[in-house]
Amino acid sequence: MSNDFVTLAHGAGGRQTAELIDKVFKAHFSNPQFTADDAAVLDVGGGKIAMTTDGFIVSPYKFNGGNIGKLSICGTVNDLSCMGARPLYMTCAFVIEEGFPLDELEEIVSYMEKTAAEAGVKIVAGDTKVAGRGQVDHIFITTTGVGQLTDGFSTSGAFAKPGDVVMVTGDVGRHGATILLEREDLGIDADIKSDCAPLWHTVEAMINTTKDIHVIRDATRGGVGTVLYEIAGESGVGVAIDQKDVPVADPVKGMCGMLGLDPLYLANEGTMVVIAPESEAEALLKTLHEGKYSKNAAVIGRITEENAGRVVLNTEIGTQTLLPQPGGELLPRIC
Repeated sequence: MSNDFVTLAHGAGGRQTAELIDKVFKAHFSNPQFTADDAAVLDVGGGKIAMTTDGFIVSPYKFNGGNIGKLSICGTVNDLSCMGARPLYMTCAFVIEEGFPLDELEEIVSYMEKTAAEAGVKIVAGDTKVAGRGQVDHIFITTTGVGQLTDGFSTSGAFAKPGDVVMVTGDVGRHGATILLEREDLGIDADIKSDCAPLWHTVEAMINTTKDIHVIRDATRGGVGTVLYEIAGESGVGVAIDQKDVPVADPVKGMCGMLGLDPLYLANEGTMVVIAPESEAEALLKTLHEGKYSKNAAVIGRITEENAGRVVLNTEIGTQTLLPQPGGELLPRIC
C-alpha cells in the first residue's frame, strides 16, 4: 500500500481504490467468481444470476434530484443492469445516527419505494442499526441486489476490442456537480440537478436492439474518465476520446470552467459507458435517444490498438493529450 492508513482517496474510485482492492480485498477474497465488473455472474441451479452490493454515505443526504434512498436503489439496480441482469430482489441495511428525524427517514424510505417500483425490483429483507451521536454522519445505507441474466448476453470490462465505439448514455458530471454545489458555499448560482436514475429499462432497450454489446459500465465514482481507464486496463486496449463530442450540460460546463474541474472525472448516477462494434452504433443511438433517461446519448470515441492501457483526448483545438490517470480525492462522499 502507498501508506499505512486508509485515506479518503482510497474511496474515490481511482488509482488508490484499485490499489486497496487488489492489495487487501482481492488478496484475501480472490476466487473464480471475484470480479472487477459491477456485479458478479454466478451459476445457481443450472441458471445464471448477477449479484452486487454497495454502500452509500453521500453528504448531504438530500440533493437536487433525489436523496440517499433513491441513490441506494439506483446504484444497485444500475450495477446489475450493467451485466445485462434484470433486477429482481434487493436487501438493505441502515445505520442511523441517534437523533435523526423520523420524518426525514420516512422521506428517504419513500424515495426507495418509488424508485424500486420504477425499476421493477422488490426489497425483501433488511437490517437497522442506530449509532450514537457523532458515530455516523446522519445515515448510511448498504444494499445488495440479485438479478436474472439475459440469455445469450454477456458483457465485461475485458471485452472491449479495437474498432469499437465508445458511447455514453447521457451528459456527464451532473451528479458530482450537484453534490459539490450543495455541499460547499461556492457562491455559484447554477441550476444543476443530479442525473440519479434507475437504468434497467435503458439497458433492456439496448439489449432488445442488439446483443452485440461488449461493455456496459456505470460511471459513478471517478466519472467517465476513471471508467475508461479501468476498461483500457482490463481489455489491454487504448481509448481515444473526442472532447467536442462529450455531452456536458451548460451549467456543469460553466461550473467546471470556474473551478478548474474536468467533467469527465465528476460522478454520474444515471449515465453509463457503453462499448460496442461500430456497426451497432447507429441503432443503439436511435434506441437511446427514445429513452426516458438517455436522450443525450452520444458516441464520444473509439477503442484503439495504440496506447494500450491509456486514454487519449482529442481536444477541441485539434491537439492530443493523455487524460491523467485518475487518483487522489476530487469529490468525497458522492455516493
